[in-house]
Amino acid sequence: MTYYLESRTLRAVMPHLIPATSPQRALAASNFVYTVGSGMYLTAGVLYFTQAVHLPADQVGIGLAIAGSLSLAVGIAVGHLADRCGPRGAYVVTVLVQALATAAFVLADDFWLFVLAVSAATGAKAAGLAARSPLIRHYGGDRPQEFRGYLRAVSNIGISLGALLAGWAVQVGTQSAYQLLVVGNAFALVASAAVLVRLPAVRPRPAPGGPRWGALRDRPYLLLTTLDGIMAIQFKVLTIAIPLWLVAATTAPPWLISGTMLTNTVIVIALQVRVSRGIDSAPAGARAYRRAGGAFLLSCALISLSAGIPAWAAATLLITAVLVHTVGELWHSAAGFEVSFALAPEHATGQYLGVFGLGAGLAEAVGPTLIISLCITWGRPGWYVLGILFALTGLAAPLAVKRAHRQQPQPDLAPVTV
Repeated sequence: MTYYLESRTLRAVMPHLIPATSPQRALAASNFVYTVGSGMYLTAGVLYFTQAVHLPADQVGIGLAIAGSLSLAVGIAVGHLADRCGPRGAYVVTVLVQALATAAFVLADDFWLFVLAVSAATGAKAAGLAARSPLIRHYGGDRPQEFRGYLRAVSNIGISLGALLAGWAVQVGTQSAYQLLVVGNAFALVASAAVLVRLPAVRPRPAPGGPRWGALRDRPYLLLTTLDGIMAIQFKVLTIAIPLWLVAATTAPPWLISGTMLTNTVIVIALQVRVSRGIDSAPAGARAYRRAGGAFLLSCALISLSAGIPAWAAATLLITAVLVHTVGELWHSAAGFEVSFALAPEHATGQYLGVFGLGAGLAEAVGPTLIISLCITWGRPGWYVLGILFALTGLAAPLAVKRAHRQQPQPDLAPVTV
């Protein structure tokens, strides 16, 4: 009953985004429930550990870096397992493991317990993204990249609802309020897994002859993965850098943390599908990476200027920066959807997307520490350094896409012009 109610709700809110097939609706409904919980954690997770558990910000950054590092290889292994044994079961297991690890956050009252719990949750999340990729490719129709854009729009509806709940916890500021968010996130993950059980199983594709771990031998794909991972650090700007910067360096009201997250998610809901439709080839993805880098440079510069000014001016600058940042995020996400699927063979989708997930793992591993060191510890100059890093990555990505594109065996693909 819950599954059908969620599906009908999603179709009522955004009928142009939800396809008609039952498997696609199941994936969308599961994503919706999953990201209601994720929205709570993304908005207030770092504040839970710093404000409720009272861990220093630098320890939180180190712990998140350790968790990201340990999760790097998990996605590849589970993605390969999903290719060979079937993705549905592998994906359900990863979501349940993430639920248990998330619930353990309430017991993480010192640094090492925090590292253990967040490492398990981060590893399960990375594994789940890889295991889900063959499902997206199988049920996504002729354009699984576009269906991935659908799922991201659905996800951001869930994130926006979770962000509202997180805003209440941040405003109350008590340990009990933060713990309720953690428990709510865990329950959402369990509900998401329950919806996935209704998804029809997908038979594994037979693998042709060749290296068993072909994705790890594909150097152009690995280079692109690295560059995408560097740019993926931008996701930590909204979930880590802005909340800490807003509280520590500006006079803007604390409730604006949820406001920035809601601004981002509303734009993604409205525009991600449209942007993804416009980026329908590897050359288009290459150009989108370049535009995204420029947008992130501008947004970082605007955030840096929000310190030491009146509250109304700081709030205006931060919201403007989030608007610019979100435009870059739309381009970056659509580019990643396109090139990661377009350059991956169908029989090894889980393995290749698991490798591409190393980029997200790289962002998880180095992103929190890098952002806290540059933007919070160093302050205003660090924002400019971070923005320049994003811009340079955006300039390098088209060259990597061109190199990977040339190695594809299909003779009918158009040449990359960037």
